[in-house]
Amino acid sequence: MPIALARSCATVDIVIARGTQEPGYLGAAVGDPLYGVLRAHLPVDTTAHRVEYPADLLVPSSVSDGTRAMVGHLSAQAAACPDQRFVLVGYSQGAVVTHGVLGSAAATALPGIWVLDPGLSPRIVAVLLFGDPLRLVGGAVAPLYADRTVNYCTAGDPVCAGGVFPTAHGAYGWAFTAAARHVDARL
Repeated sequence: MPIALARSCATVDIVIARGTQEPGYLGAAVGDPLYGVLRAHLPVDTTAHRVEYPADLLVPSSVSDGTRAMVGHLSAQAAACPDQRFVLVGYSQGAVVTHGVLGSAAATALPGIWVLDPGLSPRIVAVLLFGDPLRLVGGAVAPLYADRTVNYCTAGDPVCAGGVFPTAHGAYGWAFTAAARHVDARL
């Protein structure tokens, strides 16, 4: 198992898998602005972690690399910070990574997927998915996490809704406050 170094034992660690070739530290379309909203709305201290993976459709192992990195971080943080809880965020390809980590059937069919130890499930406060490609094929999150997952898809988004408006795939600002409320209600 890969080892990730624990940075902080904040009450909640927000773990973000960005979209394909998305710029920004946590991701310019979703991760960076979403984390700003979460920090402003949540009544607890938080940290954010960028899942280090290629986020590139031309790298065949990109999704499996992402699952390995996310599982490694969550496992290390859980061991180092026994009271810390987690919010998992995935945008576009990052949503597929998150599905894989949670053991969703549509994602675990891919080669090399790392799945989170179900024993850590109680520490996952919420799962936030944006522009999730698996929505198009009916891919649902694993049942263990269904009650705490919200899957946002902008109307017209070709990636999650089969729409014809490519710019819709990057238009998720409308969902950030609702996502923060969802997380807050689960704390």
